[in-house]
Amino acid sequence: MKRYLIIGNGVAGARAAVRIRERDPKGEIHIFTGEAYPFYYRVRFPEMIAGEVTIKEITIHTKEFYQGKNISLHLEEAIVEVRPEKREAISRQEKTYSYDLLLMATGGNAFVPPIQGNEKKGVFTLRTMRDAIEMKAYSEKISQAILIGGGLVGLETGGALLRRAIKVAVIEQNPRILPRQMDTEGAQILQAKMETMGFSFFLNGQSEEILGGESVEGVRLKDGRIVEGQMAIISAGVRPNIELAKKAGLEMKNGILVNDRLETKTKDIFAAGDVAEHRGRVYGLWPAAQKQGETAGVNMTGGNESYEGTVVSNTLKVVGIDLTSTGEIDAEGRFECVVRSDREKCSYCKVTFKEDKIVGCILLGETRGRAELLNAIEKEADIKELKNSILKEGFDFNQIK
Repeated sequence: MKRYLIIGNGVAGARAAVRIRERDPKGEIHIFTGEAYPFYYRVRFPEMIAGEVTIKEITIHTKEFYQGKNISLHLEEAIVEVRPEKREAISRQEKTYSYDLLLMATGGNAFVPPIQGNEKKGVFTLRTMRDAIEMKAYSEKISQAILIGGGLVGLETGGALLRRAIKVAVIEQNPRILPRQMDTEGAQILQAKMETMGFSFFLNGQSEEILGGESVEGVRLKDGRIVEGQMAIISAGVRPNIELAKKAGLEMKNGILVNDRLETKTKDIFAAGDVAEHRGRVYGLWPAAQKQGETAGVNMTGGNESYEGTVVSNTLKVVGIDLTSTGEIDAEGRFECVVRSDREKCSYCKVTFKEDKIVGCILLGETRGRAELLNAIEKEADIKELKNSILKEGFDFNQIK
């Protein structure tokens, strides 16, 4: 009987465990996490902060779910050391667990830039359930929040606070919001709409110091501007949590290096999710982590599945605004593209082409054609005859094959 050990209970670890159990009904499966909560849907944290959903509603797999599948879930028991030569792992409680196959699914940590004063009360990142619970509680007593970083997670969190009548100021070090998802024109249209909702923006803003005594009173930027607020949410991206793997001697660059089977170069150790680096890329995205976890789970049980990568698609849902951004958005104007924009309606559509194939799109305020465009990007469909008509009124997206 094989013994499977999974470190991390995010989407990669949880999905791997389910696939292992489907293929090996008798093997021992142990999942370890330092958290007190079983597998939850991190993407819905903003709704939780808005008071629209409960912990129970965003929990995906309860303790009972794991019990029903005969999977041992070790909550609040982080693994602190892995010894590949002995095939064993040591937990924070100083217990030793042996394994036949091991999955590193340690995820990522919120990156906190070296801003003076970032230890004050009222400074938050949003990565774990505990973060969400503490942020929601603290926000009950404030009137203005400051977002340090204008990325997707930050803006959605800001939207959640606005729904509770808390004003939101956004500090973005780039000259436009969502620099990875939007080009200049699209970002300007989105920003104008969000300003009418209650957001204020400080672009080209580099945070120098979080002001206040024990708790947050504002942020001073390097150019001298002062942004007022009683809470600072740092949304500066995620870094792979590689400390445990580094101590275990696994090969890595930005993340743990894996092949298409999600195997590391260390025998019988796999890696998946935000900690894994596949073909030079660390995704940091839920769909990629889910697929990697499932692939690793199959291969840990003797299967032969190959992970070929994930088409990166980002969505933003702030009150009344839909945004999908995928692939090459061509902010520098290097590719052929078609654009349709309407500032009054907060609508901006852009489709980018390379050699008669769609390689990216931005759909702001527009959901029609989204599935067909994403499918065309993934399948590298040739749409030479449709390029000039694709964004015209009434275009039938079913023509894209």
